[in-house]
Amino acid sequence: MKIGVMVNLSEKIFEDFRKLNDYGISTCQVVSWQPALFTPQMAEVVRSASAALGIEVTAFWCGWEGPHAWNFTEGPVTLGIVPPAYRFQRTQNLLAGAEFAAQLGVKDLITHVGYIPENMTDPEYSGVVAALRYLGLYCRRLGLNFLFETGQETPVVLLRVIEDVGLDNLGVNLDTANLILYGKANPVDALDVIGRFVRGVHAKDGLYPTNGRELGRETLLGQGKVDFRRVLARLKELGYDGALTIEREISGDQQIKDILTGKALLEKILEELP
Repeated sequence: MKIGVMVNLSEKIFEDFRKLNDYGISTCQVVSWQPALFTPQMAEVVRSASAALGIEVTAFWCGWEGPHAWNFTEGPVTLGIVPPAYRFQRTQNLLAGAEFAAQLGVKDLITHVGYIPENMTDPEYSGVVAALRYLGLYCRRLGLNFLFETGQETPVVLLRVIEDVGLDNLGVNLDTANLILYGKANPVDALDVIGRFVRGVHAKDGLYPTNGRELGRETLLGQGKVDFRRVLARLKELGYDGALTIEREISGDQQIKDILTGKALLEKILEELP
């Protein structure tokens, strides 16, 4: 498993890729919440930087327009394609993101779908499934997989919606911390439910929520509740050989320090696995 990081889509991506070389990192997921950047010209900028500097872009993480609150109060009515008020516009954003991913030459499009209803008889559930089927079919025509980022739903809800959409190009981007931050599961046990669908991994750590309205706190790798040794061992058992993309949701010099600390931790664990 190669170790990578998240890189924001921008005109200075050549400079960002050069820094990855300096840090000994060879892969990344490109991420953007700005559909205006999803152009053939920007795709060419990324491809050129990737080829020149030897950085493998493993996936495109596609955001969407409109409000987004990462909590348990406003989150269910603002995130992803679940809220009916935003479903059409965000579906269009994701379709544009799929075109951009195809132009980049990657195989995986990733996003947060939102708080998928746990009750499959919820009136909104069938509409979410229909939108996901449309997105999945569009991705399949482009030769892409559509990946659900874990977090806002339990593993069994995610398994159910994958089954109900019923397409062979659906997968999971396992965010090891999100399952904990949202209080939905721990990533080791989650792999028993959705492990066969994992096509990408965000190596992230965190703590469980301490109240009913706010997510848990993200931490440096090794300082939260994620048992990376067990997660990586289970991924290896499942035959996963893709990237481990470190995500540290802070900025500045400390982010770089924490990413390099996390990289060293993951490398040590990988070396010690049988």
